[in-house]
Amino acid sequence: MFNRFVCKTLAFLLLAGVTVSAQANWYLDGESSRLSFISTKNANISEVQRFLVLHGKVDPKGLAQVEVELESINSGIPLRDERMRKELFEIQTFPEALITTQIDLRPINDLAPGAQLELRLPLTVNLHGKQHRYNAELLATRLDDRRFQVVTLEPLVISAEDFGLAPGLESLRKVAGLSAISLSVPVGAVLIFTAR
Repeated sequence: MFNRFVCKTLAFLLLAGVTVSAQANWYLDGESSRLSFISTKNANISEVQRFLVLHGKVDPKGLAQVEVELESINSGIPLRDERMRKELFEIQTFPEALITTQIDLRPINDLAPGAQLELRLPLTVNLHGKQHRYNAELLATRLDDRRFQVVTLEPLVISAEDFGLAPGLESLRKVAGLSAISLSVPVGAVLIFTAR
């Protein structure tokens, strides 16, 4: 009788966990997540830069949003960061970028911890007052009952011209005394979501 009670209790807890995952909002763990990009100057010098502050959530219907605070740009060089905030991103007018997509959560919720699922999703990026769509190759991994991770399998190549950022890059090029700054930027992400 005790064993039957334990089995019923475990079954109930497992079902409750599945229900929580299916019904819950998933919130981005900004501390554990990363959004980085590679900039190239003078044709052959590439550097990795990242944003330190990210917010995001996936609602129970699968609408996913990641907000990037552009002020949190970190290139490792404070003066360059300040110039990018002011000249490139114009954060006084455009303080954040927003990435949105629609995810079918059922296959992710059905994954066992440690299992993975490849996703090809259309993403919409809102940046600098403009919007552009991309097809993203992503890998979702179920970490445990309350967390999953999404990583880019291939970098998204974002063109500065699509977002009206070319004049800002030209200003940066001049002030830094460079011969060129690439208009194409590969972007990669590691995003961890937690159910609440």
